Amino acid sequence: MKMTKNAILELLRQHTDVYVSGTELAKALSVSRTAIWKGIEQLREEGYEIDSVTNKGYRLSSGSDVLREEDVRKYLTAEGLDVRVYRSITSTNTVLKTMAEEGAPEGRCLIAGEQTAGRGRRGRSFYSPPDSGIYLSVLLRPALQAVDATSITACAAVAVAEAIESLAPVKAEIKWVNDIYVDGRKVCGILTEASLDCESGQVNYLIVGIGINTRVPESDFPEELRSIAGSAFGEKPIPELRCRLAAGVLNRLMYYYGSLTDKAWFDEYRRRSLVLGREINILAPGKEPEPAVALDLDGDFALIVRTESGELRRLNSGEVSVRRRTE
Repeated sequence: MKMTKNAILELLRQHTDVYVSGTELAKALSVSRTAIWKGIEQLREEGYEIDSVTNKGYRLSSGSDVLREEDVRKYLTAEGLDVRVYRSITSTNTVLKTMAEEGAPEGRCLIAGEQTAGRGRRGRSFYSPPDSGIYLSVLLRPALQAVDATSITACAAVAVAEAIESLAPVKAEIKWVNDIYVDGRKVCGILTEASLDCESGQVNYLIVGIGINTRVPESDFPEELRSIAGSAFGEKPIPELRCRLAAGVLNRLMYYYGSLTDKAWFDEYRRRSLVLGREINILAPGKEPEPAVALDLDGDFALIVRTESGELRRLNSGEVSVRRRTE
């Protein structure tokens, strides 16, 4: 039945502008009308929007955007990835960390359409509702010193920005060091977590977690996020959007990961910067925001800033916010 279900889906995808009768589907696939009906119901249970009209047949809605392992793999060109897709998961980073500790190989990738306990930076929760985004984590085992781990986050940010732009006519910008913005709103957060060898300072493994809002949730964002969060794409349907986006991010991430020492993505990262040349606030836990101007990025992706006192400072980690004119 799985083969029938997948075959029905492919036929409907080939005829999204017309209705296809159950008789036509059954004849094309050499199965019974009952098998067609069961396959249609299974697809609907998976989340596909399939219209049905008496005496006309079935039609796949252009708004269907189901996250499926088979469809992600269809768009993958990167090698060495073990992709696993979940409708819902606690946290892709948390589950993958357990797998890493148990010896999972580099390239293990978990993708989910919902997280019930998504995590962001500094222990914050990461809003991850169903059917409106993708949440993925990739396990990497680079020969890398801990101080160089920022480069992984940077290349992931470029990968996300490029993947978004490949699917829609938008401009994706990077807010140092790990957030992606479209039209002034945050559409993606990246959380890179590492296991370290304390004696050598060498990375045992890295988990790169990426959460992207593909559309505004049906119930909207929570009140505390509405002035900040946005979606990477508008209302116009894009066929297989989340599957294509997940594969696009992974293809680019693994490509850049293969040239870590060259930092071939540095110019793209810098060009997409949302903060360079702008007034910012340096944010530190337990301290008041400190005004500064973002001047440049160095080769290690540290942010060079000038404080109000004229001091030049190099930020290797932390958070900043772009200052509004009223601040």
